[in-house]
Amino acid sequence: MESYVKGIYRRSIFISETGYHIGILKVKETNDENIVPFIGKTITFTGYFHELSIDDIYEMRGEVSIHPKYGFQYVVSSYDKVKPTDKEGIILFLSSDLFKGVGEKLATHIYEYFGDDTLNKILKSKESLYLVKGMTKKKADIIYDTLVQNEESNHVMLYLTDLGFSMKDALFIYNTYQSHTITKIEHNIYSLFEEMDLPFLKIDSIRKKLSIDDLDERRLRPCILYIMKEMCFKSGDTYLEKTDIYYSFISHLHLTISEELFSSLLMDLAYDDKIVIEEDAYYLKNLYEAEKNILFSFSKLLFSFKPKIKNLEKDFRLLEEEEGICYNQKQKDAILGALQNNLFIITGGPGTGKTTIVKAILDLYIKCNDLNEEEALKQIALLAPTGRASKRMSEGALFKASTIHRFLKWNKDTSSFGIHVLNKSDVKFVIVDEASMIDLELFNHLLMGLKNDIQLILVGDDNQLPSVGPGQVLKDLIDSHVIPTVCLDKLYRREEGSYITELAYEIKNNTLTSFLEKKKDYQFLECNSMQLDVSLMKICGQIKEKGYDYKRLQIMAPMYKGVNGIDALNQKLQEVLNPASSLKKEIIYENVIYRENDKILELVNVPEENIFNGDIGVICKILKASESESKKNEIYVDFDGNIVRFLPKDMYRISHGFIISIHKSQGSEFDFVVLPITYAYHRMLYRKLIYTAVTRAKKKLILIGEKDAFVKAVENNQEYIRKTKFCEKIKNTCINL
Repeated sequence: MESYVKGIYRRSIFISETGYHIGILKVKETNDENIVPFIGKTITFTGYFHELSIDDIYEMRGEVSIHPKYGFQYVVSSYDKVKPTDKEGIILFLSSDLFKGVGEKLATHIYEYFGDDTLNKILKSKESLYLVKGMTKKKADIIYDTLVQNEESNHVMLYLTDLGFSMKDALFIYNTYQSHTITKIEHNIYSLFEEMDLPFLKIDSIRKKLSIDDLDERRLRPCILYIMKEMCFKSGDTYLEKTDIYYSFISHLHLTISEELFSSLLMDLAYDDKIVIEEDAYYLKNLYEAEKNILFSFSKLLFSFKPKIKNLEKDFRLLEEEEGICYNQKQKDAILGALQNNLFIITGGPGTGKTTIVKAILDLYIKCNDLNEEEALKQIALLAPTGRASKRMSEGALFKASTIHRFLKWNKDTSSFGIHVLNKSDVKFVIVDEASMIDLELFNHLLMGLKNDIQLILVGDDNQLPSVGPGQVLKDLIDSHVIPTVCLDKLYRREEGSYITELAYEIKNNTLTSFLEKKKDYQFLECNSMQLDVSLMKICGQIKEKGYDYKRLQIMAPMYKGVNGIDALNQKLQEVLNPASSLKKEIIYENVIYRENDKILELVNVPEENIFNGDIGVICKILKASESESKKNEIYVDFDGNIVRFLPKDMYRISHGFIISIHKSQGSEFDFVVLPITYAYHRMLYRKLIYTAVTRAKKKLILIGEKDAFVKAVENNQEYIRKTKFCEKIKNTCINL
C-alpha cells in the first residue's frame, strides 16, 4: 500500500520559482509507521505543489527521507486537497486568507445555511449564497470564484498526473497554461515539447491516450525537431543536411513518408521559426541563434578599444624577479597579449606551461591594476567546464576558480541560468581553461552573461577531443585566424625527463619512435585482446601490492560494451582493487555491487551539491535500510572532501569509476593512468582520442594491449569532422566590419 499522510498545512519554510516547497504539516492521519508517532504533531514535507493554503487539509503521498542536513522529511510525490466536511473545518476554511473579506461570523452563517455539504452546494449554485445572512454580491462572487479556481486547479493536476506526468512536470505545465491546460493538451500535446521542451519520448508515449495517429502532422513536426536535436547532440554538428535528417526520421518512426511531405514539414518548421535553413544547411533555431549571438559579442570585443596598461613591461619584469622565472618569448607574448587584448587565445599541449602562464597573467593583472584581495575577487573570474578542471585551475593559480555553470548560477529546477543577458555579471577579467570542452550553447550563455567591456582569455588544447555538445568552439576560433592567438610549443616536462609529454607530441604529429621502450614514467605491456582482461587485472594487482593508492590510479578505455568494455572491466577491477571483506558493507543496485571504498563516477551535474559530470569519488560509508533513519539503503561518497549522500532514487547518477571512458576523463589529470588498447576497440581507435587519454597522465602511464592497434590508432586521423560553418562565419563577420 502506498504511504500517505493527511494533515493541516501550517506554513512553508521555502518556496522556489518552480513550486518546490519545504513546508510544515500538522499530522492528523497516516498509514506510515514512521509517521504514526507524529500524529498530532508537525513534520517537514518537501515536493512540488501548485498552491497550498494555510490551515487547509491535504492528503500527501510519498516516502519518508532523512536529509543529512535537515533531518526527517516527508518527500511528496502526489497530493490532493481534502475538502472539509465538518462544521469546524468548513468555517475555518471559508474564513481563511483564501477568501478575502470573509470572516468567521459570515463563514458560520454560510455553514448554518448549507450544512456539511456546503462547498458542493455553493459550486452548484452561486445564487444560493445570496440567501445567506450578511452576504453581499461582492463576497458571494469572491467565494464562488475562489472555489471554482481551486476545483479547477485540482482537476487539472489530477488530469495531468493520470496521463502519466510527474507532479513536477504537471505543476510546470499548469503554471504555464493555467485554465487553458486541458484545452492545450487535447488540441496538441506536442506543444509541450515545442514550447516547454518537455521530453519528446514521454509526450510521444502519452499521445495514444489522446488518439493521435502515427502520421498525424501534430506528431510529425515535433518528431523532426526531436530527431534533429538527437543528431546534433550525437554527432556534435551545429547544422544538418536534409537527406540525413530524412533517413533518421523514417528510421525512428518506422514509417515511410514521401520526400515531398517531409520537405513541406521542414518548410513549415522554418516558417514557424523552429529551424533556420541557409542554402543546404538546416539549423535548429537555438544553435543558429547561439552562433549569431557569439559573433555579435566577438565583433564588439575585437573592435572596441583595447586596454592600455601603464608600465606593463616594467611590471612584467618585476613579476619575473618576484617569481624567479624567466619566461621565453612565446610565454611573454601570451602573458602580455592576454592583458593587451579584449579577446585572446592561448593554446598548447601538455607540459608547455599553460598553468604557469595563467597564474602569471592573473598576478600581472592584479599588480597592474593595484587590486586588493576583495577587488580582485570582484573583478576576476577563473572558469572551467568541469569541477575537477576548476579545482586544478584554482590550485595552479592560487586563486578562486569555478565551473561555468556555477558562475552563471545554473538552476536545475528551471533549467536556466541566473546570470544572463538581463542580469549580467560585473566581472571585468575572465580566464577560461579547458576551452576545448566548451560547446556552442554554453559558450553563448557565458558571453550573454558578460558585459561588453570585459577581457576574455581562452586557454586550451584544440588537439584534444571536442566538446560533448554541438560545436567545436576553440578549434573554429583558432582556425579562423581572426582572434589573437599564441601557441605554446616548448616542452618543459620533456626537460624534466617526462616521456609522457614526448609521447603525446609524437601521437599528435604521428611520429612514434620509442614507445615500446620502458621509461621512468612509461611502459608498454603487450598482450592480445583475448588476454586483456586477465593481464589488466594482473598489472592492477601488482600496482596495488607495491603500495600505490588505487584511488590515485585511473584506468580508461574507449568503449563501454563488450568483454573488454568499461562495464565488464569495472566489475573485474572491483574484485582486484577493492575485494569483498567482512569489514566493508555493500549493497546491490540493479545487479551491481557497491562496496565501501569503491571508486565512484558522477554522471550528472548537480551544482547545488558541488558535484559535476565526470567527478570521481570514493564510497566512504554505506548504511543498510535496516539501520538508516530513512529506512532505505544509503551510500555516502567522498568527492575530495565533499561528502554526498545517495538514496536509491539517486543511484542512476553514478557508476563505478575504477575504469572510465576517455571522454569522461576530459578536464582531469591523474597521477597514474593505465590505458588498454586492442583491436577490440577498433571503432574508437583514432588519434585525437588516444592523444586525449595519454595527456591525462601526470606522473606515470602504462599502455597495455596490442602495439599494432596503438600504431593504427595514432595513424588514424580520420575522426568524425563536425559539420559547422562557425569558422567561416567568424571570418566573414570580421571582413564585413
